[in-house]
Amino acid sequence: MIERYSRKEIKNIWEDFNRYSTWLNIELAAAEAMEKFKIIPKGTVKKIKSKAKINPKRILQIENKVKHDIIAFLTSITEKAGKEARYLHKGMTSSDVLDTCFNLQLRQSGEILIKDINILLQSIKKQALKHKYTLCIGRSHGIHAEPITFGFKMLTFYQEFVRNKKRLENSIKEISTCAISGAVGTFANVDPRVENYVAKKLKLKVEPISTQIIPRDRHALFFSTLGIIASSIERFAVEIRHLQRTEVLEVEEFFGKKQKGSSAMPHKKNPILSENLTGLARLIRSFVIPALENVALWHERDISHSAVERNIGPDSTIALDFALNRLSNIVKNLNIYPKNMKKNLDITNGIFFSQRVLLELTTAGFTREQAYKIVQHNAMKAWKNNSSFYRNIVSDKKITNKIPVNKLKKLFDFSYHTKKINIIFKRSLKK
Repeated sequence: MIERYSRKEIKNIWEDFNRYSTWLNIELAAAEAMEKFKIIPKGTVKKIKSKAKINPKRILQIENKVKHDIIAFLTSITEKAGKEARYLHKGMTSSDVLDTCFNLQLRQSGEILIKDINILLQSIKKQALKHKYTLCIGRSHGIHAEPITFGFKMLTFYQEFVRNKKRLENSIKEISTCAISGAVGTFANVDPRVENYVAKKLKLKVEPISTQIIPRDRHALFFSTLGIIASSIERFAVEIRHLQRTEVLEVEEFFGKKQKGSSAMPHKKNPILSENLTGLARLIRSFVIPALENVALWHERDISHSAVERNIGPDSTIALDFALNRLSNIVKNLNIYPKNMKKNLDITNGIFFSQRVLLELTTAGFTREQAYKIVQHNAMKAWKNNSSFYRNIVSDKKITNKIPVNKLKKLFDFSYHTKKINIIFKRSLKK
């Protein structure tokens, strides 16, 4: 991922030095186990640790010759650690190191993403509670429907990211496995107890059966989860973009004093951060299909998945980390305009009370079809003539012959639409 969209903490996980350091930790953990089970001489690990150094440039130099990253790594370690290094990688295969390392990197990245979601949840929750009873219009098909509150709108996103957090936690568990089973996964040249030892030391689970590689359905779930989270980010971003349109302007991204909106038009304040999130979401989702296609490898292994994962591992997690943090900052600093929400509520002259009038007419004895026709007629007249829906209703003799005007007036009460908001908040925010 390019620097523009990279944050240091998660980027460091995918740097060469961290990857090679993790490889060494896996190799040393396996060697410790072999020492413990008297497979290699006692004291081997201590000697290797005292001399081994990670030199990414040297590893790359060797790899350019031997065309094999693990061999290049082991050769580099041997150059520094000496003859004891011959006991590293005993009975193991490259994928034992590569897959266990990849899973560790995904877990480390996932844990950062969980922290990101927690921060985002706090930002959303704060806005939801603050605007619990701030009236605004609910829209379906982009058209005014019935009143909701802005806090209710925020709460829908809060619950979605609660679900995303749970999905990610489950996905992290899914990929937190270790394989030290040797060529084609049969343990022919490595003791299964070594795998158990390494897994415990690295706080991973033993992969029940690895066919020389850890099965890629686990990774497909992880990257699919990242894609879902990205889609949730985009849903939020698109909502902000819609609500910031000039003719709506119910919310607006924070705009700094020295910020510029357009190179040509000095008046512009554009929702560039939310638009950026839409773009990043598209990118993150694009990694899901390759992850799914990685599941179907040849026989016990091939390396068609390797180039894919070297790209999507860092790029998807780094991009999502950036996106989650950007969204948190947008929500935290969002300009919210209740007066414009009220203004937009009023532009349709109360026609959103139509369902309540419809239900009252059916209670008064009209069939649903009759009631719908009467209410729709008065609503369309309010639309066409820019007239008061309430005035149309109380002037309709078909209605007033059945329902007194003072009772009809009570139907046009905003509090009717917010009376259950507290119940929704209680069940949505409970632990």
